[in-house]
Amino acid sequence: MQSSGSSEYLLDQQAEELRKRKLQELSTTKKKPILQPKRTFREAFRFYSTSLLAFLSVTGGSSLLFLVPLYVDPAISTLASNFVVEPTICVTQRREDLTGLFNCSWSSCREGCTSDVFKCSHIYVAFIENFTFPANLKPLELVNLTDSMTLYSEDSVLLVNIKGCGYPPKVKCDPFIDLYGHEGTIFPCYYSQVNKTVVLTHYSRDDQIQTIINFFLIPFIVTVLASVGLCCIHCDCRCKKERVKKRRKPRYRQPRLENVSDSSISTRIDLLTAAIEVYKSPPIL
Repeated sequence: MQSSGSSEYLLDQQAEELRKRKLQELSTTKKKPILQPKRTFREAFRFYSTSLLAFLSVTGGSSLLFLVPLYVDPAISTLASNFVVEPTICVTQRREDLTGLFNCSWSSCREGCTSDVFKCSHIYVAFIENFTFPANLKPLELVNLTDSMTLYSEDSVLLVNIKGCGYPPKVKCDPFIDLYGHEGTIFPCYYSQVNKTVVLTHYSRDDQIQTIINFFLIPFIVTVLASVGLCCIHCDCRCKKERVKKRRKPRYRQPRLENVSDSSISTRIDLLTAAIEVYKSPPIL
């Protein structure tokens, strides 16, 4: 009994030492770092080109949402109005300073194109048709010139641009109204040949075309090219035939029976009967 107890004690002690040794080995062993596979040049090029093209596509598409109503639409409307190329002489007839939302449906100058306006200024001018503004005349000579020539009698509206609104620093309404809003002021202007009641103080056809190219054509081309690039990288853009030719199933030919005659058939029957006679079923117990 004592020997069996001592042997069990020794076994327990050895097991305890083995367990401690295992714990010590586990604590001392360090975790091996997981080595990630390196990207090949093709995979790296695919990743970075995809990121760049996606950035260009999203940026170009979102920029069009803001540039078209703010810059492109006014430029197209200005070109469609067909303003005269050379400036003519304009004379301010009167200015009306109004208040109230009903009275301010339009304004000669407004800072901001989306908010409602409760105070506005209407500037009405008269101009000389088919006349080019002389650059070297003195103010007194301009006054005499306007008195001697016939002005377009219908009330024409003076606008800072075709929409009558804008954002600083390009559009500043206080200096605009102070400069052109006094009765009898003479200045060069551009009137629309389509609607002669619309007059601008500044106009350049080349600037409007450049605005359309910079704020619409370039972002649109960048967006389209980036989208096509993404399609070529990640999609199969090749044209496929709608109709797929069906594969013809091979026809299996029946084997030809050679030497089909009365003698061959009779020979086969004789062989078959001989085989039947040889084979005898076992007796039933």
